[in-house]
Amino acid sequence: MSKRAVLEVIALDVEDALAAQAGGADRLELVTDMAADGLTPSVETFAGIRGAVDVSLRVMLRLTDGFAAGDAERLVRVARELRAAGADEFVLGFLDPEGGVDLGAVERIVAELDGCRWTFHRAIDHAADRDALRKQLADLPGLDTYLTAGSATGVDEGLPTLLAEAGRAGEPGYEPEILVGGGLTLEHVPRLRAAGIGAFHIGGAARPGGWTAPVSVTAVEEWRRVLDAG
Repeated sequence: MSKRAVLEVIALDVEDALAAQAGGADRLELVTDMAADGLTPSVETFAGIRGAVDVSLRVMLRLTDGFAAGDAERLVRVARELRAAGADEFVLGFLDPEGGVDLGAVERIVAELDGCRWTFHRAIDHAADRDALRKQLADLPGLDTYLTAGSATGVDEGLPTLLAEAGRAGEPGYEPEILVGGGLTLEHVPRLRAAGIGAFHIGGAARPGGWTAPVSVTAVEEWRRVLDAG
């Protein structure tokens, strides 16, 4: 029997977090400002959510729209403040202007995380060379997940890449878990599960009313049912 799939849901506040947990989410990605595709939430928001739910929380480290690191020292300070408040899992990912990984910025922040587990997010889908990026990051401590749609445009286009990368699991650079997100629908799940992919990330799919509406317990429950049936 395959192991239970991981369901990660984007949460903006305590209301979202409680609904996602009630619906069966295993983990939450904490962000603010979805108009910018998700930025770092305040320490107060993190602390409120941490006090309200028991599931794992991965906190976004991203200060501006796009994939440039911007002020790396400010990012380090923010990471330090979140760590002091109890955050122990994170999400990050930065590219240079040529589409390569900004290794300097990533290494600086990872050093501050001091072994905490973290996800490299969908910056990989905008990278000039996904394979090179994976191999450059392969030895960084704590990296256990890539959030990816396989393509900058979403899972519909990225499915062949996702299936190919799943087939390389365990190779250098391919040890971290694939967390599929970005235009993910329930219809994609059977093929992804059949390929051995076991982690799924939803944002808008958990909010039938749109981003101005809270997470729907019912929507998350439907995802939980489908993943458990797979």
